[in-house]
Amino acid sequence: MMNKIRAGIVGYGNIGRGAEKAIRASSDFELVAVVTRRAADELILDTPSALKVNADDMLSLKGKVDIMILCGGSATDLPVQGPVFAEHFNTVDSYDTHVKIPEYYAVMDEASKKAGLISLISAGWDPGLFSMNKCLGQAILPRGSGCAFWGKGVSQGHSDAIRRVEGVEAAVQYTIPYEEAIEKARKGESALLSTRDKHLRDCFVVAVEGADKAEIENNIKTMPHYFADYNTVVHFISKEEYERDHKGMPHGGFVVHSGETDAGRHTMEFSLNLDHNAEFTASILLAFARAAYRYHTEGRTGALTPLDIPLAYLSPLPDDVLRKEML
Repeated sequence: MMNKIRAGIVGYGNIGRGAEKAIRASSDFELVAVVTRRAADELILDTPSALKVNADDMLSLKGKVDIMILCGGSATDLPVQGPVFAEHFNTVDSYDTHVKIPEYYAVMDEASKKAGLISLISAGWDPGLFSMNKCLGQAILPRGSGCAFWGKGVSQGHSDAIRRVEGVEAAVQYTIPYEEAIEKARKGESALLSTRDKHLRDCFVVAVEGADKAEIENNIKTMPHYFADYNTVVHFISKEEYERDHKGMPHGGFVVHSGETDAGRHTMEFSLNLDHNAEFTASILLAFARAAYRYHTEGRTGALTPLDIPLAYLSPLPDDVLRKEML
């Protein structure tokens, strides 16, 4: 029997807990450690054998972990944590600030190449699975255009960004696509749509007592890369309402690519309907962690994205089984 891939989890929030469940369901992985900025001893894990390590002591895991699954948010966590961990471990993350991906890639590429390791970035569902399908659509139907739609559902990254705003106690953000924009995309008119045309950002915020709500709302609506380019609505609610109505994590969305050949128009779509955004994202991270570690064993170094990964590297099944069962 082949040795299991020894995984570490960095951050034990919604995605971190989802990653632990995904590891337990995967026969080729084992969870070695959870790294946290909190008091490590206070963590209650579902994997009793896993080490609980404070972030300041992460170097104690060198040689014990094959790949670190970085489960922090893209707004403030990953830009700091990513390069630090990439200097010492193979890593995989779901960095999702689209406009900053080239910049983040360059930093992670430099850190991991210097260390002789692999860092696989932006391995979620968008960017990630959606990116792969957008690339496929453009490759097959170059005389066309496509775009992604998200929701209705809870955006983890945008919700996390709101929670980092001063004066916010708790928050959730729902992304809602406009139906008229979807229809235009299916007709091949996505190039005519601006960012603001495609989605509404609907925010539900619990403010700290005494906080300036007008300032909070302005800070959310003007936040670059997250809300400034969108129609954004901010609702202030009580903690009780938040706990009662906004604790679920459904999400989904789809990629549409519409293009032409001489014979006519063709439309390609890839869709997701998720009961729990975080657990699904964690499952994607684990599949890409498998691929990243395989590349590492082959001697490759530097940063990768989902667009660099063959599908066979995501699967635990051997090549002969894939050819028999998946082709």
